Amino acid sequence: MSRRPKDLTPEQLRFVPQKPVRWLSPRTLIDTSMRFGLARVFGGYVDKREIIGNRPQPVYDHSGAEELWIDYVADIGDGFNATYSIAYLMAQDELDVGGERLPRGSVLVMGGDEVYPAGDWVEYEQRMKGPYEAANPGCPVALYAIPGNHDWFDGLTAFARQFTEGRTIGGYRTFQKRSYYALNLPHRWWLFALDAQFDTHLDQNQIEYFRRAAEQMQPGDQVILCVAQPSWLWTAEDPRSFDRIDHFIRDVIAARGGRVPLILTGDRHHYAHYSEVDGVRHLVGAGGGGAYLSPTHTLPEELTAPRKSVPEPDAPEREYRLTQTYPSKAKSMGYAFGIFARLPWLNKGFVALMAVVSLIATVSILEGTGTTVAVAAVLLGAGVGFAHPGQGRRTSRHYILGGLHGLAQVALSWTGAQIIKQFDDVSLWTYLVYLPLAGLAGTWLVGLYLVVANRLGVNANELFAGMSVIDQKCFLRIRVDANGATVYPIGLDRVGRQWAADPEGGETDSWIKPVTPLKPRLIEPGFAASHPGPSAASLPRQNPVRRFMAQAGEWFSSR
Repeated sequence: MSRRPKDLTPEQLRFVPQKPVRWLSPRTLIDTSMRFGLARVFGGYVDKREIIGNRPQPVYDHSGAEELWIDYVADIGDGFNATYSIAYLMAQDELDVGGERLPRGSVLVMGGDEVYPAGDWVEYEQRMKGPYEAANPGCPVALYAIPGNHDWFDGLTAFARQFTEGRTIGGYRTFQKRSYYALNLPHRWWLFALDAQFDTHLDQNQIEYFRRAAEQMQPGDQVILCVAQPSWLWTAEDPRSFDRIDHFIRDVIAARGGRVPLILTGDRHHYAHYSEVDGVRHLVGAGGGGAYLSPTHTLPEELTAPRKSVPEPDAPEREYRLTQTYPSKAKSMGYAFGIFARLPWLNKGFVALMAVVSLIATVSILEGTGTTVAVAAVLLGAGVGFAHPGQGRRTSRHYILGGLHGLAQVALSWTGAQIIKQFDDVSLWTYLVYLPLAGLAGTWLVGLYLVVANRLGVNANELFAGMSVIDQKCFLRIRVDANGATVYPIGLDRVGRQWAADPEGGETDSWIKPVTPLKPRLIEPGFAASHPGPSAASLPRQNPVRRFMAQAGEWFSSR
């Protein structure tokens, strides 16, 4: 009996298509903050990698073919329209983009954050597993995944059950036994995928696994490295942010004579390609698998990774230049100003929250000087607390911008109090009318703050999270053959909005088809990441004594 759905009802699909996560709704803000805090606290004491790290896991061999195609996607399980649009494109036999006919990958690599808002078995079922099974119900594809920070929100429990127990998702078959893995690819290429819990450290089992994998390499072999976060973007604020990746490359891969011409990541929901100046390495962020769009207009044009730092004084600095973004910086900037319409419309709970806050503040100001001072202090503190850096440390601009935002909210409530004072008869109806107006004004003020702060590198994530832009999605299709590795970044300007069931389709055909054909395109021409790189001898080994003295000096200076 065929399992193909006759229509798009949940009973036929066996999952419920989800709407995009509303990140600024009070419920999501509270739930996500609690999960994130608990994961950060308890993750340091109960590390699931240490439990599953004892499972036997080989290096998975995909080296037999003369030509191997790999699909890479990250930041996946959000709203159905965006998630399924990318899953559907990857599941087609081939794509005709930019004059290139690119066949479906026989290996699918998921680069982190496979579900939103948090790792939970129900969310995996509805937001990731259901759409991917519907897109590829039967064509055999090997599936490998690493977790992102959202997968870690439940301590990696749901991720481990989904990806490390040999389960199938339609035609996708999982093999890995741990949250990290190594693949042996054709023509002396490899793919190493790391699990750095909240980008803090690599556990010993993981290090030993990759060292054993590297023992199978020959000098000159080349490695595609997959990581969960683009830590190279943060070296200007935190010179040590790239140290972990650099340490791994130098002490595990380069120590065996291997080279890393390509590093892939997700986490930021856009496409950004940095190429090494006078070098061969490519840093590629491709987090366009389904989650809300992230800005590109704030990306640096040039960066250094690694950057010499106190713990890594011997790190050989590499300079990179931004080659391509998707969306373009101009289009990203245009999206930013949509916050004033999209924030209140898509996050009505946030408007209600701001209405309550504004009403309490206004009434407090009407009560007198003492309560006015109290509410001003609370709003100032809330403004500063909201102005967080996301990555790196707080700087003076976070405190200044947060303080100004808090003062602006105080001024808004004070203005409301002065208006109310003008009425001779203030009743319950006065406040009922004031409530939605104050909520909308407070929300617009938050939007104005986010636009300004975003340009200054503060709250960059919250600006676009509040808008939930589902278009401008992307994934990578990578060919590995005798000529090396070629990366084809594929973009989708507009995701599908209308869908139809295909009950008469073949066994491997997608269950759901777009009513209007999707129009993928190449973001930039396919680029080679297979040039000969520097030998291991040209990469200076880290001096352990010098590193220890530098770390000790930093520790004593901070006391």
